[in-house]
Formats: sequence, structure tokens, C-alpha cells
Amino acid sequence: MSPLILSMVCSIVLNLYNHLRTELKLQLEAFFSCVILRLAQSKYGALYQQQEVAMEALVDFCRQKTFMVEMYANLDCDITCSNVFEDLANLLSKNAFPVNCPLSAMHILALDGLIAVIQGMAERIGNGSVNSEQAPVNLEEYTPFWMVKCDNYSDPNHWVPFVRRRKYIKRRLMIGADHFNRDPKKGLEFLQGTHLLPDKLDPQSVACFFRYTAGLDKNLVGDFLGNHDEFCVQVLHEFAGTFDFQGMNLDTALRLFLETFRLPGESQKIQRVLEAFSERYYEQSPQILANKDAALLLSYSLIMLNTDQHNVQVKKKMTEEDFIRNNRHINGGNDLPREFLCELYHSICKNEIRTTPEQGAGFPEMTPSRWIDLMHKSQKTAPFIVSDSRAYLDHDMFAIMSGPTIAAISVVFDHAEHEDVYQTCIDGFLAVAKISACHHLEDVLDDLVVSLCKFTTLLNPSSVEEPVLAFGDDTKARMATVTVFTIANRYARVASDAADESEVSADPGHGKPITNSLSSAHMQSMGTPRRSSGLMGRFSQLLSLDTEEPRSQPTEQQLAAHQRTLQTIQKCHVDSIFTESKFLQAESLLQLARALIWAAGRPQKGNSSPEDEDTAVFCLELLIAITLNNRDRIVLLWQGVYEHIANIVQSTVMPCALVEKAVFGLLRICQRLLPYKENLADELLRSLQLVLKLDARVADAYCEQITQEVSRLVKANATHIRSLMGWRTITSLLSITARHPEASEAGFEALLFIMSDGAHLLPANYVLCVDAARQFAESRVAQAERSVRALDLMAGSVDCLTRWSHEAKEAMEEEEAAKLSQDIGEMWLRLAQGLRKVCLDHREDVRNHALLSLQKCLTGVDGINLPHGLWLQCFDLVIFTMLETCWKLLRDTPKKITETWMAH
Repeated sequence: MSPLILSMVCSIVLNLYNHLRTELKLQLEAFFSCVILRLAQSKYGALYQQQEVAMEALVDFCRQKTFMVEMYANLDCDITCSNVFEDLANLLSKNAFPVNCPLSAMHILALDGLIAVIQGMAERIGNGSVNSEQAPVNLEEYTPFWMVKCDNYSDPNHWVPFVRRRKYIKRRLMIGADHFNRDPKKGLEFLQGTHLLPDKLDPQSVACFFRYTAGLDKNLVGDFLGNHDEFCVQVLHEFAGTFDFQGMNLDTALRLFLETFRLPGESQKIQRVLEAFSERYYEQSPQILANKDAALLLSYSLIMLNTDQHNVQVKKKMTEEDFIRNNRHINGGNDLPREFLCELYHSICKNEIRTTPEQGAGFPEMTPSRWIDLMHKSQKTAPFIVSDSRAYLDHDMFAIMSGPTIAAISVVFDHAEHEDVYQTCIDGFLAVAKISACHHLEDVLDDLVVSLCKFTTLLNPSSVEEPVLAFGDDTKARMATVTVFTIANRYARVASDAADESEVSADPGHGKPITNSLSSAHMQSMGTPRRSSGLMGRFSQLLSLDTEEPRSQPTEQQLAAHQRTLQTIQKCHVDSIFTESKFLQAESLLQLARALIWAAGRPQKGNSSPEDEDTAVFCLELLIAITLNNRDRIVLLWQGVYEHIANIVQSTVMPCALVEKAVFGLLRICQRLLPYKENLADELLRSLQLVLKLDARVADAYCEQITQEVSRLVKANATHIRSLMGWRTITSLLSITARHPEASEAGFEALLFIMSDGAHLLPANYVLCVDAARQFAESRVAQAERSVRALDLMAGSVDCLTRWSHEAKEAMEEEEAAKLSQDIGEMWLRLAQGLRKVCLDHREDVRNHALLSLQKCLTGVDGINLPHGLWLQCFDLVIFTMLETCWKLLRDTPKKITETWMAH
């Protein structure tokens, strides 16, 4: 056929589709299976011009908004039809692949068709009926699958679940066919287990399985049907009964019958098969034949004639007269009409009956007998389902074609050299992303992003200068990068049905954008750029372009490349991904955090920093940013964030940017979240114990800044720290600063804030604060005046004990008051013991003030009901112990010190 005539035929069929498709369901299937799909592939012998015309016609069909949906609903979801939608989608994907050849017009044409289908799906998303939470199809009991009907083919509420059910049945039948081909018995048992065949097999159900299931091994079917077993014979007759031979010539009917299985080679099996066929044929077309025996004898004769005419080993061929003579007196003792026999003879001579039908996949050639059968079937087939512009079946369709589509677009994008082709591919990528996100196909979206990342060139390790210039000059890489981040920004949260109001209305002050942390603030902490690998590493280098001084005078081309790179980075809106992470679904948020932790790498024990510190710092800042922006979901993130920071802290032995970011990031998280997450207060404060585990060199380098941050935390959140464990962590952090020259002042200011006037002293923190104050009193890194102030804090705390004692008597039950009174007594004893230790200080002013403070502690407890036993302990542990120590010192101390002690 000439390309011009083929083009005209395709145009006519397109018009027929648009106006008469409801009447041409099976005819359209035949057109695509036997014409378009055969001509568009070179393996069937079509010329290139024919292939091109067929592909152009297919693309025209794909541009019809509902074409692919209707092919899927009417043909792919019909057990008696081929999977036209799937075959067409695979054809487009395959033909878009340039295999060992440059990109050609045919590849671009196939790509256009593929993207037209995808964009049609993307457009339908906004029209409603996107239901990603489709109820799974289950067959809970046996129902004859060939008899499933729809109540209303025009109402989507009826036909959508109906076609989904049929597609499920069709898929299960295909799986059953695969089992049958390996072991017929197990195949039938599998179908019984899935309720597609009854628990007790009946001939009709098995016959319909053979008749309507594609992919069966026709040799096995023929052997089963030809078997002498009574059940197999019944199946054979039921199988023959599924054919409609009305009005057909005998040779046409025989051809159709023998196409469905391979005629066995044994004569007895052949006889049983032909007996069943003859009985069915005579039942439906008795016009010329006298009885079914006549049909059987003539069928045998046709098989013999077919072998005679088309077997190369037969040298002497049967003539027309021979054939007529061989069939005398077979019609109830009479002869059949000569014209009838001549017609049969010439039909067999010109067109062989294939007793070994084609196996497996492939697109059949249309023959006259098939066309006659098609016209018969078209009178009984289910009505044509007309779809509107809503996305009823797009989820199922996209799940089928997404993989090949992404692969095809990626290959074309890789081979393309022109920007218009790039843009076509980008449009396709964005459409795929939209569909994947809206239909909750996370795996597809992941595959798409992974595929796109390969084109960004950011995964290629190189020195810092090279990727900047290469990236700026590489249009494809820049477009791919922008697309990756566009997908992340636009569709990462589409899957979220609704964000919690508390997340949406969060205080803007606690959702601070991280733009600075992605540029200057982050880059200032970096040393000389090193070799970097991985997407995050490459991207973190690109983000530093606007903050780094050029090492040499750049050329105009280099300046232009830098400018293009910066513009690309701006288009990516990286900060939005993380500041808007509060809109992500829980699972997506968790995956984002895990991805950042994975990209950062795991520091090795003993190394000062990971192999790629820049990347690790970059990822850590992003991780902290999403943690702060998701305070209402901190429980989801906390374990992973804490473990990542702990790995950094515990494996770092020297000061570096990474451990600095880890420690201060942890402190920021605690500062921000303590006011809002009282149920997590202990967990957050416990995490600060990591600071106590810092290597001595690291702790010394950052001690002053750490203390300042702890001081801020205490001043802002003292009322939110209630547990003994929380206060133990805080006071431990403050206590270790007492002997640090730079950090001690900030530490003492924080302690002063807690203890002054008993503002934040509690029974839970009293002993801890007193012990911290003692350490500051004993510290010599500052003037003695600060030690005196620390002693005043200790002595002044007695007033808190008195107040708590009075409150207990007034507000509590007698038993509870007694318990608190006992606790207060023990606190007082710990205070006296702490002051006793400072009384031995070598600094006279401090020692004298400590003795006065101890005197106040012992004499100023009139308001506290202290048990006699506690006074005895006080004499033993404080007064007598101190006196004993003093007498020991008298023998060795100068006269002046002795006089001072004796005066007191």
C-alpha cells in the first residue's frame, strides 16, 4: 500500500472514531492491532514511509483527549480483546528510543505522541474524579468471569468499577495462563484459588478459560481438548459451543476453530476434535449439509486437502476433480453441490489452514475468516464506553506506562541537541511528576527525580572551578536542575490532603527562611573548597558562588557562565523545599530527613571531619531547618536527627565546622521547641548531655559560645524545665564552666538568674543549683568577689527552704507535708555541707564569708521544723568535721590565720 493511500485510510478511520466509535469497537481494535501496530514496526516488513505514516496517524489519535482512556476501558479491560492501550503505549515508548543511532524525526514523533498521552492525563487531574485511594478488587466467591456485565455503561459510577473489575480478572487469567503453561493441573488449581474457576471444576468454566484467555500454550490446549478422558471430552464440546458459526462457510469456521489451539497429531484426538466442531457447525449452519456426519466427513476431507496442497513433501497434488470425487455420497448418501465443493477447494488451495497456529505475543494479520468472525462478534460485544474529560482510570493507566515513559523521555533528553526538544522533554517530565504526585505514586516520582538528577551533572565529581563553568555552559544540565527543584517545590506536598492548622499558622518567627544558611552564613564557615561528590555536595558548592572571591580575573565567558549558574540556582528556590516542609505528608517528611542524613555521610571515629565536610555541613543545616519548621511533628523526626548529631559529636576529636554546626544546631532546636513541647522537654534536655561528651579539645574551643547559648536557653525556658534529669543536665553544663576563664562569667550569670531571690529554685533543682554555686565559689578563675556572690546565693537559698516549709504546712495533707519536710531537711543538710567545704578555702575573704554564710544557714532555720536526727547528722558531717579539720590546720598554719579561726 502506498504511503499516500495509507495516510488517507488513517484519516478516514480517525473521522470514524470521532463520529461512529460507539458502533466500531472491535473494528477499531482490528485497525490498531492489524494495521497500525504491524506497520509501525519494521519486523513485519513495512517500509520506512509506511512506518512514518502509521506513527503520524497514531500521534493524531493520541491527541484526541479521550482516545487512550476509551481504548483502555473498552479493549484492555475486556477479556475477549487485546491490550491495545498497553501495546500502543509500548510502541510509542519503544519508537522514541534511539538505539545505536542519532535522534531522528521518527523518535521525535513517537515522543510527541507519548507526551500527548501524558499531558492529557495531567490536564484531566483538574477535572475531578482523581481517586488514588481506589478500593482493591477482590473476588471473594466464584462468578463465571465471561458473564460479568455492567448495569449501566453510560454512568461512570457503574462502568468505572466494572472495567476495573474486568481488568483485574483479565490480569489474573494471564497469571493463570502462565501457571497452566508450566503445569496444566497447577494452573487450574491456581484459578480455583483465585475464584476464577469453581472449586469443583465444570466443563463450561474450563472451556471458557481456554477460549477467552490470551497467552495459553496452544499445544497444551490441543492435547487437553483431544484427550479421551470424559471430562476433557465434555470440555471440548463446551469449547466448541463458544463459537458462532452462523452464516459461515465450512472452511472459514474450521479456520477460526483451529486458530485457537494446535490440532493434535494422533488420529483419535483429531477425530474427537473434528466431531465436536462438526456437531457445532451443523447445529448453526445446516443449510447445505444433511447431518453432522456430513460436516465431519467434509471437515476431514478439508484437512487432508490442506495437507496435500501445502506440504512440500507431497509431490503429486490433488486436483479439483479428485477432491470432488473423494467427497461423493457423503451428504446423507447424496452428493454435495459441485459449486460448493469447488469453492471450498479453491479457498484451501489459496489460503492454507494453519493447524499449527502462531504462539505468543505478536500482532496478527487480518484474514477474511477473521474479519467474518469479527463481524459476528461485533453484534454481541459489550457496548462501547464513552469517557468524558475526568480522570476515572488514569491511575491504572499511568501505572502501566509510567516506567517506559520516563525511560523514553530520559533517553531522548540525553540524545537531544536542540533546546526545543529539551523543552518538550521537560514538559513531559513535569506532566509525569504532576500525575505521580496527584495519584500518590511515590515510587514513580522517585524514579523520575533519580533519572533527572543524572542530567544535572552535579553527581559528577570534579574540582570546584570545573562544574561552575561546565554547568553554566550546559543548557541541558541547567534545565534538568531547575526541573528537579520545580518538582520538589511544586509536587512534594500535592499528596498532602490538608496540613494541620497548627502547622500552617505557626509563628513566623519560628519558620525563619534558611536562605542565609544556604549561602553566606553557611559558606563563611567553610574552609578551602575540596573535591566534592554527590548531588548535595555539588549543589552546596554552586550555592557558594556569590560569596567567594574569584581566585583570578575571570574571562567574559566565565562571567557569563557564572551568571547563568546563579540565575539557575535562583530559579530552583531551594529554601522553599525546606521552609515549606511542614506541608509534606509524614512519610515524605521522614524520607526527606533520611535523605539528608544519608547524603551527609557518616563521620568516622578519629577523623576531624567526614570526607566531604562541606556537604555534611550543608545537609546538617538543612536537617536542622526542617526540624525547626516541623515542631508539631518533632516526634517523627527527633530520633533520626538526634542520632545524626550524636554520631558527629562522638566521632569528632578536633574543632571543625561540622561539629560546631551540630552542637549549636542542637542548642537552637532545644531553645525553639522547649516552650511548645512540654511532653518532650526531658528528651530535648537529655540530648544536651551530648555536649558533656565532647572531646576536651572541641569543648575548650567552643565552651564560651556554648555557655552563652545555654544561658539564653535557661533565661527563656526556665519555667519549662521541671524534671530532676533536665535540671541535672543544665547545672552540669553550667558547673563545668566554673573553671573556664572565658566561659565562667556567662555560666555564673545563668546560675544567678536561676537562684537570685529563689526565682527559679525548685525542690527538683535545689541541691543541683547549690552544688553548682559551690563550684563557682571555689573557682579561682575570677576575682574573689564572684566567689562571695556565689556564697550569697547559697546562703540566700535558705529563705526558699523556709517558704516551701510554710507552704507545705498550709496546703498539703499531713503525710505529704511530712514527706516534703523531710526532703527540705535533707536539702538544708546538703547546703550546710557545701558551705563547710568552702570554709576551707585558702582565700581569706572567701573563707571568712563562707563561715558567715554557714552561720546564717545554721541559725536562720527557725521557720523550718528540722528533726533532731537531722541536727545530729549536721553536727557529725558539718560542724565536728570542720572543727577536726581546723585543729589539724592549727598545727601548720601561720599565727594570723589561727587568730582568724579562733575569733570565729
